Amino acid sequence: MRQYDLTNAQWFKSSYSNASGGDCVEVSYDLPEIVPVRDSKAADGPVLVVPTTAWAAFVADVKG
Repeated sequence: MRQYDLTNAQWFKSSYSNASGGDCVEVSYDLPEIVPVRDSKAADGPVLVVPTTAWAAFVADVKG
């Protein structure tokens, strides 16, 4: 499994996350070719790494 250095990743919380600490997803858009996704309540936990093309298709399907 490929390892990515996410030390300097800038994370952004989903605009659909609420302020009360509910289900929160964070993504980072500053890495070439990948979009890391994590649970904001477990920032030191596992990260799902998605190719940018797959992420774009996912976002398009969600919006559609």
